[in-house]
Amino acid sequence: MQEVSNTERLARRVADLKPSGIRKFFDIVATMKDVISLGIGEPDFTTPKPILDAGIRSLQNGETHYTSNHGKLELRQGIADNLKKLYQVKYNPAEEIVATVGVSEALYLTFTAILEPGDEVIIPTPCFVSYQAEVILAGGVPVEIPARLENNFTIDPDDIRKAITPRTRVIFIGYPSNPTGAVAPREVMLEIAKIADKHDLIVVSDEIYDRLVYNFDHVCFPALDEGLKHRTILLGGFSKDYAMTGWRIGYACGPSDIIQGMVRIHQYTIMSAPTTAQDAAIEALKTGEPYVLEMVAEYDRRRQLLVNGLNRLGLSTFEPRGAFYTFPNIKASGMDDETFAETLLREEGVAVVPGNAFGPGGDGFVRACYATEYSKIEEALHRMERFMSRHG
Repeated sequence: MQEVSNTERLARRVADLKPSGIRKFFDIVATMKDVISLGIGEPDFTTPKPILDAGIRSLQNGETHYTSNHGKLELRQGIADNLKKLYQVKYNPAEEIVATVGVSEALYLTFTAILEPGDEVIIPTPCFVSYQAEVILAGGVPVEIPARLENNFTIDPDDIRKAITPRTRVIFIGYPSNPTGAVAPREVMLEIAKIADKHDLIVVSDEIYDRLVYNFDHVCFPALDEGLKHRTILLGGFSKDYAMTGWRIGYACGPSDIIQGMVRIHQYTIMSAPTTAQDAAIEALKTGEPYVLEMVAEYDRRRQLLVNGLNRLGLSTFEPRGAFYTFPNIKASGMDDETFAETLLREEGVAVVPGNAFGPGGDGFVRACYATEYSKIEEALHRMERFMSRHG
């Protein structure tokens, strides 16, 4: 009987997907002891107690059934009220918001709903590893536009203009940025808005880190101009701001026709976001603000420690103004980013992620996350100092 290869039975778009460069290093970390991880992009805080209690009450009250495909109206109203309060952007909770299983599902729904085969999506890189993959799985073509260190990894609008072709359908942006911690100033966002309007493009804006900013006012893309709402899909969630990664709850806001298309896919693939998580998210919007501010202050303290420490070691690091990542240049080590990450892990038990895992522009950098205890960051820097004394 003829043997069939492991990939012949897979759709080509799946077989050709590159494995996550992040997962490779965590597979190694799992086999080691005494590792300090500056790799995983997850808050080390436990979900605040009032939010935990709301989830427990939800279960105790028997809230164990499906909700509306869109999500509970109370949650959608809370999301709309929060966006209006923070950014003065208005959404109709009945028609323009859907609750999703994290922003990951929101990405899937968005690209599946709006892309025809061969449509191009402009994606600034370095970026989160899921963006290109979700475009490919939806039949689209990611067009990667590397941001540059001299611009603090904020995309140059002229590079977007040069990348536009007759097949361009979407401009994707994700600020604050994973992995760089870059933010986009208002003037850059306004230029992107002009480009989208001129070429009649949809803008997908992943703003999952919107509250995690330092000495910077986050720019919510659809809030720049009332006319942008009809061409923007805003993605957000609770994982980062409220330390709720495991609850898997996010949302998408946008024009009613696109949201209805996304809900159509959502109802066939997911049905509804987890009910318990929706109830916890409602509580987060009601009482979570003091906890958000407390976590941001602690992240800022860690950010300054890590940025200053890396620069002191000769690992040149620009100042990240958002999220909880630094993106140091490791040229001083004489290694490429994969060799640096592997050697640092093996020799000193410190885990970082190679920059090339995040697409073009990431070569020669690594991502180091400061969503870990202050004392552990201090120890990681001590170990890295030993490492650089040998390799720097």
